[in-house]
Parts: sequence; structure tokens; C-alpha cells
Amino acid sequence: MKLIKLTVISAAVLASTAALAAEPVVVVDDNTAVAYEAEPVAVAYEAEPAYAYNADAGVVRNTTGAVVGGTKTFFQTAINPAAVSAEVGTLGYGANIAWGLNENTELQAGWAGGDVAELFGGDIDIDDVNYDVDSDFSNPYLGVQLRPTGNWFTMGAGIIVPDNDIDVTANPQNGGIYKIDGVEYDANDVGSLQGTIEHRNKLAPYATIGFRPNITENFGLFGELGAAYLGKTDATVRTNGTSNNVDVKGSNIGSGKTSAEVAAEAQRELKSDNYLEWLPIVKVGATYRF
Repeated sequence: MKLIKLTVISAAVLASTAALAAEPVVVVDDNTAVAYEAEPVAVAYEAEPAYAYNADAGVVRNTTGAVVGGTKTFFQTAINPAAVSAEVGTLGYGANIAWGLNENTELQAGWAGGDVAELFGGDIDIDDVNYDVDSDFSNPYLGVQLRPTGNWFTMGAGIIVPDNDIDVTANPQNGGIYKIDGVEYDANDVGSLQGTIEHRNKLAPYATIGFRPNITENFGLFGELGAAYLGKTDATVRTNGTSNNVDVKGSNIGSGKTSAEVAAEAQRELKSDNYLEWLPIVKVGATYRF
């Protein structure tokens, strides 16, 4: 009898283990074993979207954790941006696309450029020489936008790949002179002084702070302040003058310098000024969130 009971009990243990696979459940009642068919239990889960928009804070909330490993793959994130923006500022006129990495972080890729010289006044003074400035900016950038407090306040950082053309033309002072390194040269003898400025940095780091309030559920505005480090400059100044002895104001014997030598002096001054080594970033724009 004991052998029969042990056999039945062993069978019951095996049956209860197999119940997870919807096998029959064996119940022991004294010496009688009765089998019942187990029914699978269905558990319902409510699917939650990978990202949800928080209208109060103006951020994209990641409801499944990181992009990689969540229900939204990296490829899906790349082809479904969180927002697009249009902007205007000291980097130029442009736009950017943003992808939500988590509820307080967005990755941005954008471009800004064009002729923005007028935003800097249209001219510059290098020592005693005034130059008209003509610019053609091209500034693609990649950065991260943070909301450290989860509200309108933002902090940004990233890299700009600058390709900015800056052309300058010297303006003679009253009386038709160029004052270079303390010497007043006759502008007619020197000729027209024209040049270019080029920054050395091929990658320019930047940082900004700003605000991004929402106007509607999808539409918002933003403003940012900051700076980008473009690096020191290289400059060239050329002249169309052909004088071998440029006249000097107040001198009857001339300077003893050619037009090209006077242009070289102006070039040294222009280069040493490092124009826009630190490019101020001031921008405003509008954002549409998907």
C-alpha cells in the first residue's frame, strides 16, 4: 500500500510541474488520483506608446526607457523625429531636427548660414582701419538640448562645422588716408585694400542657455544665448596699387614702402585681431512638435 501511495504522490508532483505547460493537474484523494484539465490563464497588458508628449513641460517623455531595448528601435527613432525648428541668429538663417532621447534630453542636427554681416554692424574697426564686411556663413551643427529642471529652461552643447567666408574692404579715413601701425598713408598711393578672414578651427565647440515655452500642444517658441569657439584667424590683404614709394601725410620724401608692403602691414593687423574668435550665439525661432 505504501508503495502505491508513494507512486501516486510522485505522479502528482510531476503533474503539478507540468501544469505550467497547460498539462492535466493530478489531485490525490486517499488512494484515488483524479486528473483535471488545466485551462490557460490570459493576462492582458495595456500597450503604452514608446514616447508621449508632455504639454506642460514641452518635452518628449520616453515611456519605455532607453531607445535601444525599448519598443521603439533606433531606426524608428531616426525616421520619426520629435520636433522641427526654424531659427535666425548670429549663426545665420536655418533649421534643425530634434529626436527625443528621454524626457529631458533631445539630440539636435541643424544648419544655419547666409549673409549675416549686418547682424554684427556691417563693418569692423581693426586698430585704426575701418573695414566693410561681407559674409557668407555655412554652419552645420550637431548638439544636445537638455532641460535640467524639466521646464522651459534649456542648456545646449555641441559641435559646429564652420565654413564661413568673410570678405573685408578697407575704408579710407577723412582726407583719403589709411592709418596703419600709427602711420598715415596716402590712400591713392596705397590703392584699394581688400582681404579675407578665415578661422582655423574645423570643428567649433559651442554652449548655450535658453528657454522653450509652448504656445499650443504642438507649437512653441525658443530663444538661446551662448558662444562658439571658432579659433584664431588667418587673414589676407591685397591691393591694386602699384606705387613704389607710398606718400605719407606730412612727409615730403614718402614712406619708402611699396603699396604691397603697406597692404602686408594691414594684413598683420587684421590677422592679430582674431575677428570673431569667440562667435556670440544669439538666436530665436519657432518649433513644431509631432
